[in-house]
Amino acid sequence: MRFRSLLLVAICFIALPLLAPQVFGQTAALKEVHTDGLKILTEPFFVQLTGLSPGTQVGRKDLQDAADILVRSGLFAKVSYNFTTHNDAVSVTFLIAENPRLKVSYDNFPWFSDSEFNDAIRRDLPFFDGTLPAQGTVVDLAANSLAGFLAAKGTVVSVVHEVIVSPLSDGSLQQFRVEGISPKIATLEFSDAALKDNRAVQQHLPEIVGKPYSRMAIDVFLVEAIQPVYLQQGNLRVLLGPAEVRLSGDPNQKLPERIPVFIPCKPGPVYLWQSVAWTGNSALSTITLTTLGGITSGEVANGVQIEVGWDHIRDEYGHLGYLEAKLNAVPFYDDQAHKVSYNVTVEEGPRFHFNAMTITGMSPAGERMVREGLQLKPGAIFDKKVFDQYLTQLETHHERVFKDLPVHYDTVGHWLQTDPSKATVDILLDFK
Repeated sequence: MRFRSLLLVAICFIALPLLAPQVFGQTAALKEVHTDGLKILTEPFFVQLTGLSPGTQVGRKDLQDAADILVRSGLFAKVSYNFTTHNDAVSVTFLIAENPRLKVSYDNFPWFSDSEFNDAIRRDLPFFDGTLPAQGTVVDLAANSLAGFLAAKGTVVSVVHEVIVSPLSDGSLQQFRVEGISPKIATLEFSDAALKDNRAVQQHLPEIVGKPYSRMAIDVFLVEAIQPVYLQQGNLRVLLGPAEVRLSGDPNQKLPERIPVFIPCKPGPVYLWQSVAWTGNSALSTITLTTLGGITSGEVANGVQIEVGWDHIRDEYGHLGYLEAKLNAVPFYDDQAHKVSYNVTVEEGPRFHFNAMTITGMSPAGERMVREGLQLKPGAIFDKKVFDQYLTQLETHHERVFKDLPVHYDTVGHWLQTDPSKATVDILLDFK
């Protein structure tokens, strides 16, 4: 079969743990193949994937080759096997652990539907359910399937894949992209007519319209440019997308190079701020935390301002030396009254003290002035706010630090290396 043969010729060298098998002769008739640890794939397909056929003569090399194919596929994190022999027949059991799968995304494929691409992959990978492992021969085969589908439609391109961080949700995606053509976004329209007259939206549109079509680019644009417009209005549960391509004309003609894009928008209700409840805080009082949040009861729950408030609280913790303070803010929506309240759990973590500073790329005289300017003594509570202000001076007003000393650098690399077990922090500055 095409699927099996393609996997057999795939070239990839990965070490494989092998359980010590029993000794059998040069070859034996393969009686049966079983698995232990299979969760997603079916056993018949698994057997097909190995390339082994019950009734044929196999040797130890054939079993090892089958195990190698399984590993190279990318579907399995671990593969080993054992076998038993009886009356010149051998039964083998593969002990496996499947790899996690990632949702598949077709980034710059605007001309056809996801279902058509899914079907194209499924013709070569019958198990395909919209997810694939991070790497392996099955991912390469899926890319070849997509390229073959497009070639059959008259477009010869190469298809590449990479794992990316999803811009709309937690986790990663297995993204496929075509190379060799670059369709452009002709228009970007929204189902919410109010956005058409919104000045902020219109000012941002040139950032995406006329640029190469990319689902990821569109998603990032929605998150960074459009979603804040709604959040500022109190539409905390706005739903944007997914983007739709609305082509017209003869589908048998040359694929269009200018792509009209439509964005479904569901603003949802405008919420008012009700209250916030705090737990886990001790270094900062509840009153201080609420004040730093910056929103009072009855005001529109400006989602952007809410996030700014959480940042102010983290900054204040950093000012006190709590460099790893975390906020877990859980909203509770009253959909009848259109109000929102939050329960925020604070994990303050250790209070860090300054330990040492390493400076590279600076002359001895300049290094001395950097240390004198920061005025940090070992053992002192580390004030992140003061440190950030000092970095700003080094990057934008270095004359305040170095005075008449001639220095030449473009950037200042900076890292804070914490040791939670000792509650200490080291500073690393690299002048380039």
